[in-house]
Amino acid sequence: MKIGIIQQANNPDREENLWRLEQKIRQLAQDGAELIVMQELHNSLYFCQTEETALFDQAETIPGPSTNSFGKLAKELEVVILLSLFERRASGLYHNTAVVIEKDGTIAGKYRKMHIPDDPAYYEKFYFTPGDLGFHPIDTSAGKLGVLVCWDQWYPEAARLMALGGADLLIYPTAIGWESTDSDEEKQRQLDAWVTVQRGHAVANGLPVVAVNRTGFELDPSGLTQGIQFWGNSFVCGPQGEMLYRANSEEIIDIIEIDKQRTENVRRWWPFFRDRRIDEYGQLTKRWID
Repeated sequence: MKIGIIQQANNPDREENLWRLEQKIRQLAQDGAELIVMQELHNSLYFCQTEETALFDQAETIPGPSTNSFGKLAKELEVVILLSLFERRASGLYHNTAVVIEKDGTIAGKYRKMHIPDDPAYYEKFYFTPGDLGFHPIDTSAGKLGVLVCWDQWYPEAARLMALGGADLLIYPTAIGWESTDSDEEKQRQLDAWVTVQRGHAVANGLPVVAVNRTGFELDPSGLTQGIQFWGNSFVCGPQGEMLYRANSEEIIDIIEIDKQRTENVRRWWPFFRDRRIDEYGQLTKRWID
């Protein structure tokens, strides 16, 4: 499978962001990508640095403007595209939603972000209702995609359930970066942890992992923090956690080829699914074991 990734620095001009994404998608499709993955909330700035009710106006329905425009593009180029949108489900009900567009322009499926953070500069609980679609891979012509979103990447349960559902790979559209007052040592620890935990999901489940992060600096409109420097570092690793590709902090587009047959081989060598003690895992559904 040839996977195209787009790591982009966005600006306040939504139309310019969309135009640049389209040009990059066209280039990746021309270069042979079968599946194209973009970063979390790719149409706009990362608006969750503040809590502003007016920003709910940015949300859109699914189907809606983005699924229609990217659907036309997917059909023209005959490529599968993974979108990350601010979904307006109903008045007062919004989600952070990934949508997979099939190469014929139709919606193959969607996933609503399940784990919602609430930290300084990441006030997502103000905007997003936790997902209610469960952890189910999306069937496409490019394979069964285990689509998760950003904060989901820290939870092994989410990756495991996608794997148990038959996912061919795990995909994480992401928006994560540094707060400028952290020390260089702390920044490096955070980045290393982000890469390590996702490589662990690859190893534990015998699946490739694709993590596509945004990049660039975005100001905090409130002035309460010094903004976020998104760290980029999008990467693709194989089913043993082996690094197949890693970007730096610059804007990039690239194509990475993965071998889906390798998952079969790795799972024969390391039969973690065979040896799982499913009869003893019942307490995992508890918040805490007293």
